[in-house]
Amino acid sequence: QVQLVESGGGSVQAGGSLRLSCAASGLPYSLAWMGWFRQAPGKEREGVGAIDRIGSSTYYADSVKGRFTISQDNNKITLYLQSDSLKPEDTGTYYCAADFRPGGRWDTRPYSYWGQGTQVTVSA
Repeated sequence: QVQLVESGGGSVQAGGSLRLSCAASGLPYSLAWMGWFRQAPGKEREGVGAIDRIGSSTYYADSVKGRFTISQDNNKITLYLQSDSLKPEDTGTYYCAADFRPGGRWDTRPYSYWGQGTQVTVSA
């Protein structure tokens, strides 16, 4: 059974940094996509960024470009989100998502597996 477990959330002041991790387990074979999404209170979930492991490309939402960096470990079972220069509008619950199927647009394609989420709070 595939499981995704996020960690690393917390509370920081604006301008601070956090590093989120997503550990994947129970994988029968390699994932095609892994990504990060977030949801602020009262708002819809939005994409933060994702890695296309087959195409070896990384994608980011315009709102986080230049501030957030997605990476993965050499075994490709842990996904990271380095979040720098955090702003209050980055506050929300951050979710890790993954899928075995290739193709599609990173932020609108379906993801079969989701983590439980980790809270990020950025104060002004």
